[in-house]
This record gives sequence, C-alpha cells and structure tokens, in this order.
Amino acid sequence: MGLFNKDIKTFDDLLLHGLQDIYYAEQQIVKALPKLIEKATNRDLTKGLKDHLEETKNQITRLDQAFKKLGQNPNGIKCPAIDGLIEEGDEIAGEIADKEVLDAAIVGAAQSVEHYEIARYGTLIAWAESIGHDDIVRFLTTNLNEEKAADRKLSTVALRKGVNRKAAS
Repeated sequence: MGLFNKDIKTFDDLLLHGLQDIYYAEQQIVKALPKLIEKATNRDLTKGLKDHLEETKNQITRLDQAFKKLGQNPNGIKCPAIDGLIEEGDEIAGEIADKEVLDAAIVGAAQSVEHYEIARYGTLIAWAESIGHDDIVRFLTTNLNEEKAADRKLSTVALRKGVNRKAAS
C-alpha cells in the first residue's frame, strides 16, 4: 500500500494515511530497538537507545490521541520505508564482528530511522496545520522535537563520546 493509493481522495484522507504510516513505523521501532540495545557495547549508546525506546512508546500514545481527535481508531498501515531501514540495520549489525565498528553501525542505522521520522513528522505537521488541526499539530510537534533530540544525541555519541573514533582505530 503506497502513499498514492486509491483510498486517498481528500487532504483529510492523506493526513490520516500519513498518521497510519508513522503509527506503524513507531510500532516497528519499538520492536527493533531492543535488538540494537542488546548488540550495542558503548554505554552511552545503550543508554540513549533505552531512553529513546521509552520516548517512542510515549510517541505512540500521542499518536493514539491524534487518532482520537480525528474520531479514528489508532491503526497502522504497512510502511515499506521503515521496514527497509530496520531490515538494513539488522543486516549490517549481523555482519560486523568488531564491537567498536558495530557500535558505529548501530548509530548510523538508528540515525537513518530518526531522519525518516523527522521527515514524516515534518510533513504531517504541515498537513495538519493546513487543515486546521492545531491540537494534532501539538502532538506531532512534540514527537518531532523528540526525534530531533534523539538524532542530536546519536551524533554526540558518535562524535564526542568516541564511537566513531574507536571504530576507526
């Protein structure tokens, strides 16, 4: 089911479809993060991933509230983009024996997911604003800000906390 399916007839339908997409994505991330946490060896990386797992659960709760505001039941639709990013991360992490290089790969995989979420939330905010769903905009903006913060934390772990430096040596 792609973004341009025949069930989308109105801008409201498009917003709902986008919410269903990110809802599915967040649920898949909740399933995938524990695997990354288990494989990560850097203490700062492990803590950051654990923290973001809890944030992601809260993001799903906010999305539940957004669906409720629209009079819809929370429901996800398959998102090939997030499935592909998660699958790619799993494949790369499964191929790396060197723990320092593995940590760097995990940071990269996690940032790919964060960047997808940042793009999706930005689009959904613009759509919700255009329709006048200010209450939904607030939920989505909180989620977007958390995704941006998670991306910055991952960059800090990679650059300032030494994950990339250790992987390179």
